[in-house]
Amino acid sequence: MKNEAEWSAQAKGLLKAELKRRGITYQELSSRLAALGVTETPENIANKISRGKFTVVFLLQCLEAVGCHSLRLEN
Repeated sequence: MKNEAEWSAQAKGLLKAELKRRGITYQELSSRLAALGVTETPENIANKISRGKFTVVFLLQCLEAVGCHSLRLEN
């Protein structure tokens, strides 16, 4: 059974992997989010992802912004 820190690490890893897979920087993610009407600075994005503490809404916005339409979750 995972604890809170492990869930946070998984969320963080999932989002970072999608960004890396697509070669998208926090600056570019910020621009893509802005195109969706979401205002986030690259610094805010870096802080949220670094902590691994962000809402599902933020995760979905990021995935939409980078064009991710499916995820593979592994244990």
